[in-house]
Amino acid sequence: MGYAGVRGGQEAIVAAERLAHRARFGGRSRWLELDQITGRLPLAVDRVMGEGGLWAPELAARAVRQGQGDLLEAAQLLRAHRSTLPRLGYSLPVDPDSLRPVRRIVPSHRNPPGGQILGITTDHAPRVLDLTPEDDAEGGAENTAGRPAPARPSGAAPAVRPTPFRDELGATGLLADRRDPADPEPYDITRAPARPGTPRSARLGAMARAETGSLTHLWYTASRSPGNHGPQIPLELRRGALPLLVTHPHTGRPVTVTRARVTEARVVRPDDRPRPDGSRFDAGYGLCFGDNDPKALAMAALDLLVHRDAATDRLEQKVLIALDGPEASGFLEHLKLPHYVDFRSTMERVQAVRAEADGGAR
Repeated sequence: MGYAGVRGGQEAIVAAERLAHRARFGGRSRWLELDQITGRLPLAVDRVMGEGGLWAPELAARAVRQGQGDLLEAAQLLRAHRSTLPRLGYSLPVDPDSLRPVRRIVPSHRNPPGGQILGITTDHAPRVLDLTPEDDAEGGAENTAGRPAPARPSGAAPAVRPTPFRDELGATGLLADRRDPADPEPYDITRAPARPGTPRSARLGAMARAETGSLTHLWYTASRSPGNHGPQIPLELRRGALPLLVTHPHTGRPVTVTRARVTEARVVRPDDRPRPDGSRFDAGYGLCFGDNDPKALAMAALDLLVHRDAATDRLEQKVLIALDGPEASGFLEHLKLPHYVDFRSTMERVQAVRAEADGGAR
């Protein structure tokens, strides 16, 4: 919508865009290279790819740079670009158990089979701002330049693949089976709108692209509500690379075209439905692009809460509609565009009501 009724009109818009372009390309610092963004801000890149719904690290880095660090804007840019790409085919289903974890923690068990793999994490470090002088910090970075990061390459995985702890519970019959024969194929939320009553795969797809902060907030408020005060226990959290398989056009055989880093989480809670004795566990599942522990955990916990909620339609509606960052941000951004027609009509109605009230009082 253009500022047609504002003095200056299109010229003011062009000037504003020119200032934004100057702010992005100007400045006194050196030009920010893409490898600097992917190498120094990997979690930001992962978050943009997850919320943009496209695994493309360099494109995500471009979006972060163009958005000047605004990750919501970067996700919007990446998703808009994704919508222009041709859909050449569909990948084949991949078993998450084929993931070779570079990080695997089992909070529910002290000594799980296969052991704990902490990987790179700041979970056990105090949140203290690093005030190392810039010269010393840059020197330390130069000393480690060229060394591979131990947890990000897809090959940096243990020689022995630990068995998912879910299998340990499943073998004893303690874990409820959440598989739904009525939902055999993933629901494509990019082709059909996801509304309450859609399959579980639609909810998982919506949460995988959800804005991380909104997802965390919804999980926190829902888990703290009076009806959901029971314990939610993280069963297992894993990071690693999953292969992307497609069918070879000539041989018809599945081939791996790339590997994408993902974070997977499972959350359990004692199941009192339909067995009131609580003799098994309900399970929630989450999987998202990149290294993003909070999102995967919140996703798994919300999957479980929607499944157990007595008023599923209300929480499910929030999961499907209220968590999309670019959609919510776009609706908010449009408020800055001209609304003088709406305001004028609303003001006239208020004035009419007020005049009628004053006349009645007299």
